[in-house]
Amino acid sequence: MNRTKWHAHATVRTASLAGCTALVLALAGTGAQAHSPSPHRDPARQTLAPNDGWAAHGTGTTGGAAADARHVYTVTNWAEFKAALADGGSAPRIIKVKGTIDAVSQGCEAFAAPGYDFGAYLEKYSPQAWGYEEDLSAEPDDSPEGLRRVSAANQDRAIKVNIPADTTLIGIGGNAGIKGASLQIKNVDNVIVRNLTLESPVDCFPQWDPTDGDRGNWNSEYDTAVVYGSTHVWFDHNTFTDGEHPDSEAPVHFGMLYQQHDGQLDIVRGSDYVTASWNVFTEHDKTILIGNSDGESTAVGDRGKLKVTFHHNL
Repeated sequence: MNRTKWHAHATVRTASLAGCTALVLALAGTGAQAHSPSPHRDPARQTLAPNDGWAAHGTGTTGGAAADARHVYTVTNWAEFKAALADGGSAPRIIKVKGTIDAVSQGCEAFAAPGYDFGAYLEKYSPQAWGYEEDLSAEPDDSPEGLRRVSAANQDRAIKVNIPADTTLIGIGGNAGIKGASLQIKNVDNVIVRNLTLESPVDCFPQWDPTDGDRGNWNSEYDTAVVYGSTHVWFDHNTFTDGEHPDSEAPVHFGMLYQQHDGQLDIVRGSDYVTASWNVFTEHDKTILIGNSDGESTAVGDRGKLKVTFHHNL
C-alpha cells in the first residue's frame, strides 16, 4: 500500500487531510503532564486515568476491567490466543499473554500455494521481461502473480485477528509479546493493549508493482496493529519493533528494497478517542499512520474524528 510519509521529529505519518481534526502529540522530555492508570491491585484491571488524552474522553477507556473470572484468560501460544478472542461472545474479557506468542512459527512455506515459486516470479516480472507500463492485476490465477495472490490470502487468514470490544490485552511476567501477527481493532469500542512487545509481521509474499513510481516498487501488507473505525482505544507501555527481521537485512530485487513490512500502528477510517502512551517504536520505517487518504471522497468519514493523543513515546 502506498503511503504519504511526513518526516518529522515525532516520526508520525499523517494523511486524511480533509478529515483530520485533532492530534495531540507530546514527546518524552517536553514537559507533558503524565497521568498514571487508575490504581488497582491487578494491572490487567487498570483503566485509563481521567484526562489522559483523548481516549479518556466521554465514557473513557476501561477495556476488559469488568470481566468476570470466566472471561480472564492466560495464553501462551497462538491457538490459545485466538480461542480467547473467539470465546465469550460480547462479554468483557482480559487476555493475559505469557511469554512470546508466534503467529507464524511454521514459517512462510506453510502459506505458499502449490506451485508458487519466487524464482519464477522474479524471472517473469523483471523490468527487462515485463517493463514498467502494465501492472499485474490482470494476471491469471495460474501465473506466478496469481499463485502469489493465493499465497498472500492464506497468510492473511492466518495472521490477522480481530480484537473484540471491551477487551484488555496485556503482557504478564516479563518478556511477553506477540510475533508476526496483525491485531485488527476494527469497528469496536473500548480496547486496551499494554505491556507487550509486538514484533511486526513479515509479508511473506509482497507484490511487485512496476507502475509504482518511475522504477516500480514492492508493496507489502499487514500492520502490526490497526485501529479501524474504532473508539476509546489505549496503547500503553508496548514496544513495536521489527525484531528479527529489520529492513536493513532485507534483500534488493529489481533495484528496489524487497519491502516486507507495512505500518506499526495505523489509526484510520473514522477512528476516534485514542491515546498512545509510553510506547517504544523502533527498527521500522513506516511507523505511525493517522488517516489513510488525502482524497475528498474517501476521507469524508474522518471529519470530526481522528482525535488522537500521543505522549511519552520514544
